This record gives sequence, structure tokens and C-alpha cells, in this order.
Amino acid sequence: MKISQIKDFFISIEVIPPLRGHSADNLYKAIDKIMPYNPAFISVTKHPPELEYYEIDGQILKLPKVKRPGTMGIVAALKMRYNVDVVPHLTCIGNSKFELEELLIDLDFLGIDNVFVIRGDKKKNVIKKEWQYDYAYQLVQQISDMNKGNYLYQTAKKTNFCIGVAGYPEKHYESPNLKTDIKYLKKKIEAGAQFVITQMFFDVEKYFNFVKLLRNEGITVKVIPGLKPILSYKSALKIPGTFYVDIPEELIEKLDNARTPKEQFWTGVKYTIKLIEKLKEKNVPGIHFFTMSNTDAIVEILKHI
Repeated sequence: MKISQIKDFFISIEVIPPLRGHSADNLYKAIDKIMPYNPAFISVTKHPPELEYYEIDGQILKLPKVKRPGTMGIVAALKMRYNVDVVPHLTCIGNSKFELEELLIDLDFLGIDNVFVIRGDKKKNVIKKEWQYDYAYQLVQQISDMNKGNYLYQTAKKTNFCIGVAGYPEKHYESPNLKTDIKYLKKKIEAGAQFVITQMFFDVEKYFNFVKLLRNEGITVKVIPGLKPILSYKSALKIPGTFYVDIPEELIEKLDNARTPKEQFWTGVKYTIKLIEKLKEKNVPGIHFFTMSNTDAIVEILKHI
């Protein structure tokens, strides 16, 4: 199933792989709670290797380590376990174009129909590899070429990936303004991206304005709103510094006035339900939930939508 071809309203979720050395059992338990609501797909994040110091045989060595490895293994496991479409994240940072081609060949063998392309965060301790792409549109172009049978150094079997990319209703934090950010998004679409999942937002007008600006630029692909419920006042203070998004005054005040963690939880759930109701009134294609592999709040939301 290609996400670009889904016609009816749908829900989907994003999960993260377990920490290195941890079991996937808690991830499965979280997804088990969502499956009765028939998610159209589950996306799985990818984390690049970061340099860390280790003492080995009396020597201090700086070695690469992925904090949450196993993205491709989780993709295969979820596909087999739940018979659901699974969408792996592919990052430019931390992967050479040759490694990415090999990943895509593996995904093609697995029968994966959709991939989600991002550049990845530029952290100081993330390894920059030789032959690594600097921009997401370059990886989108590589996948589009493979869909035509054009691999890096040979002509071969055509793949058939549907390519998704990220969009930022409040602009990417590195872009000087929203107009410039949309110009870069258009470049990804022109390279072959077929759907967009937005960064989280908490004001529906920002999403609708974003979509309007995209349409004005001739971008007609499906734009899927990405949502993350804020379930505590502490999270509301932390999220803007991590994801560079605004939190409306109304939500902040309600969370601040909630007297217990349970009240804060339900404040966030009810606020998200209202957001979704407003989005559905304008016939959005679906809702993509960023779960961080914790689906309790998502289940409560889905009971009401």
C-alpha cells in the first residue's frame, strides 16, 4: 500500500526502537493497544551513530555507538507480527549513499512500500561519513532513481518505493523564514517525494496556513498532520526547546492549573481531541501520532475520534 494512494481518513503512529540491549517487548505491548484501531501504517525512527568515550584494556577510546539500533530489524518484526505497513526512517546523517543503497535493497526484498526520508539532526558528536548527503532531497533523488532502475553504478531492477518527507508548519529551526523552508520542501517534492508528514503543532491554523502556502507553490501531495499530546506542564516547558514549536497560551494555562498528574494527562488528551476535531472538519487526509513508543494517551484519544 502506498501512502500517497490512501483515499479514506486514517490514523498512523510513529515509534522509536528500544534502547541498545533492551527488549522490544514494551514496544510490542504499546502497539498491541493501538492495533484494534487499524492504523494505516507504523513508522520507525532511525538514529545515527554518535561518538562516545569508553575505557577498554586501560585505554580511553572514542567509538561510534547508536543509542537506539535495530530500526530495520524492528521494521521487519512489526511487518511480520502485525501484518501492517511499516515505514522506516532513512537518514542522510550517519549513512553514506552506498550504505543507503544497500538498506534500500534490503527493504525492497522485505516488501516495504513506503520510506520516510529526513536529513537527521546535526549534532556535534554525530559521525559525518564520507559520501554522506547534506540534504534530504539528495536521498529522495537517489530513491527516485532506483525506482527507475538507476542504481549508483549500474542499471538494475526497478524498486517501487513511495517516498515521504518532513514538513514544518512553523519552519525548520535552521531556516531563516517559512518561505525559504517551503522552497526546500518543494525541492524534495520535485526530486520525487509523494507525501509529507508535518512536525508536531498545537495550533490548527498553523497547519492550515502551511498547507495553503504549499498549494500556492504548486505542491499538491498529501500533507499529513503530525500530533503529539502534551501530558504534563513539565513537557510543555521542555518541548519548545527540543522541537522549536510554540505552545498556545490556552494549553499552558490549563496544564499549569491542573492540580495532579492525572488532571494534566486528561488536559492534554482533551486538548488533542479538540485539535483533531478541527482538523477533521477540513478533511485532512489522516492523523499521524508521535508516540515515543508510549500509546496510553493515543488510545484514549482514539476512543473519542
